[in-house]
Amino acid sequence: MIEFEQAGFSYGDHAILRDMSLTLAPGSFQFLVGPSGAGKTTFLRLCYLDLAATTGEVRHFGRSIAPSERDAIADLRRRVGVVHQDCQFLDHLPISENIALPLTVNGIDPREREEDLRALLQWVDLTARVDAAPPLLSGGERQRAAVARAVILSPDVILADEPTGNLDWDMAQRVLTLLVELNRMGKTVLIATHDLNLIRAAKARVQARVLRIAQGRVQLAGADL
Repeated sequence: MIEFEQAGFSYGDHAILRDMSLTLAPGSFQFLVGPSGAGKTTFLRLCYLDLAATTGEVRHFGRSIAPSERDAIADLRRRVGVVHQDCQFLDHLPISENIALPLTVNGIDPREREEDLRALLQWVDLTARVDAAPPLLSGGERQRAAVARAVILSPDVILADEPTGNLDWDMAQRVLTLLVELNRMGKTVLIATHDLNLIRAAKARVQARVLRIAQGRVQLAGADL
């Protein structure tokens, strides 16, 4: 689905990631761990072509996409949903319209998907908050809204960058539950996190692989996690 073949990324002469050969297989659930600054966010950005590999090759859904192929990149980003670490919303719009923005950006009238949007809001338990402005939401509500926005186009892959980093444990568990449910629907899920307790909780519910970034390389973590 997303394949790295001897891929790497450098800023100038500084190599952030190198010699990566791995595959994010369809329907898999994976965690990406490593210290701050190790390159977790960079790896995720390579997965949705916000960055292009500077060495080797990254194939998305069976093909290598050049940075100049704007239509192909736009199609890729419809198939890859991203839950960003900072959860940016447009504060002047209610949260329901924020969640529906990917539809508008892709030329789909949200009114045509009103029933789907209603079901999605119910799934993330935000039905009572549809008219709330983003600044009025709690941290957990914002993260659940971010998950909803990431999946509204029904992507094949969900990438989440520290989705529970600023949440208490109960809220973190709720967000994890949403991501596990997406995986059970057949979605590929990759979560970048530093929270080992979150990984242990996920492994009790789903078969998960843990990838670790160490010295610029991504490798399978041991059973100690």
